[in-house]
This record gives sequence, structure tokens and C-alpha cells, in this order.
Amino acid sequence: MTQGTPFPDLIQPFKIEDMGLRGRLVRLGPALDAILGPHAYPDALARMMGETLALTAVLASALRFDGVFKLQTQGDGPVSLMVTDITSDGALRGYARYDAARVAAVGDADDAPVPRLLGAGRMAVTVDHGPDAQQYQGITELCGPRLADCAHAYFRQSEPLQTVIALAAAAPDADGARAAALMIQRLPEPDADPLGGEDADDEWRRAVALTGSVTAAEMLDAAIGASQLLYRLYHEDGVRLFRTRPVRHACRCSRRKVAATLARFPAADIEAMAEDGLIAVTCEFCKAEYRIDVAELSAPCEP
Repeated sequence: MTQGTPFPDLIQPFKIEDMGLRGRLVRLGPALDAILGPHAYPDALARMMGETLALTAVLASALRFDGVFKLQTQGDGPVSLMVTDITSDGALRGYARYDAARVAAVGDADDAPVPRLLGAGRMAVTVDHGPDAQQYQGITELCGPRLADCAHAYFRQSEPLQTVIALAAAAPDADGARAAALMIQRLPEPDADPLGGEDADDEWRRAVALTGSVTAAEMLDAAIGASQLLYRLYHEDGVRLFRTRPVRHACRCSRRKVAATLARFPAADIEAMAEDGLIAVTCEFCKAEYRIDVAELSAPCEP
């Protein structure tokens, strides 16, 4: 990483013309800092969260939806739960539940972060198109040493598109936290693969090798711009860039939503939660604190 160089939040769609492949490059800087900052995660978990948030953004960016894309992992390891989501207009957030002592005992976990931090469990992808539409959900077991391996297992099980993903993340330092995701997908016939047959398969294998050659240092180096990185990898095959898409940190919690949720609880539960007539609630995503007067919960809602 190059000290002092901006690392902007972005989603860069692209196409590798000669291979008939589409792709996305995601980079997270300020947005990742804003998400991780209130939680002060240990470095190993901060890197895992960075990869998870970048994966969430890159997967969602390949879909057409109007709503919320959610990625969740649950396991029996030191990190029992990670939840990340992004809206169709690029608002990203996330949080993790973990046992601090067990995470500290693991150390940096760089060699196999999934089994060492998450343990045995599953990864779920949910696309929520809104209250009037049916949700889509795909679930796969946590499989492999790294999060990218779990993503590959998900695509082999749940999606028809051949997909390769590379992930990288760095814990917060003087320049802040950084994360990146690079994904290429083989478009379904007959929309792509101008070669066809064995030649197309050979080109796909070559594209996989090129994508696999990118290093974490390159993906996280702010001195290497998004267009420059993609040109380095795929210029011989005619990489074409499209307009970048925004991604930012934004939490969807609000005092009104908290009060509406509490109002659905039985009166006995509300009474048990209250102290001096107030209920204190902290958002797990952004750590915003709300103090709700019990009297508000019985008042009629404003139009």
C-alpha cells in the first residue's frame, strides 16, 4: 500500500471482449473504515470483515435487483456470525459477533481464516426485492480455507455461471482499512464465447489463470488505479471498462424503526426491558444508541 494515496470506494464493471467474459472490481476504503471503526475488531477479524464486505458488494453488483442483498455466515468458531448487506443504490453495512478471547488465541489466521475463525457452518445469500416480491436465498456450507473458496462452492452449487473471485483485505492502519474483490464470470451461451467449444474452454482457463495471478498487494495498492490494474491483467484480450458505480457506508437504522420494532413486543417484555421508563437499544451495525420512552410505544403512530 502506498502511504497517503486515496483509495476510493468504487465498483468498476468491465468486459473482456475477446473472451466474452464480464467482471467487476470492487475497492473499499472510506466505507470500510466507517463500518469497522465503531467495532474495534481484532486485526484478523477486521480482515475477514473486509473480505466479506467486498464479496457482498461484488456479488450484488452483478445482479439486477431493487432492494437489499444480504450475505451471512454462521459457524461454530470464534466468529459465530457475520452479517453484511448492500442496497441496490450502494449503501453497505455489516457487523460480526465473536468471542474476543477465542479470536485472540487464533492469532493472525492468515493461512486458513475460514476454519480458524468461522469454523464449521454455512454461508447464506439472500436477495430481498421488497415486501411485495418473493425473496431469493441460496445456502452453502463453509468450504475451504478462505472466503473466496466458500464463494466458489456457492456458485458451483447454486448458480449456473462459471465464476472466479479473488479477495484481499488489510486491517486498519495509518492509511485506514482497505479491501478489494475481483470477479469474472463466463456469460451463458449464446451471448458470449465467440470461439466456442474447446477453444472457449481454453480461453476460460486462461482467464482463470490471469485472475489468479493478481496479488493482494496489487489489489490493495492505491497507487495502482482500478483501470490500470485491469489493464495489467487483461489488456491482451481487449478489456473494456464501463461507468463506475457508487458504494458507500450507510446504516438504515433509525429511532422510528427501533420504536416500531419495540412496539410489537408484549407489554410484559417491554416492562422487563425498561429502566426508569426508558429502553436503551444499540444498533449492531453502526453502534448508534437509542433511548426510547415506554410511553412512546403506546402512543398512536404519526401519519
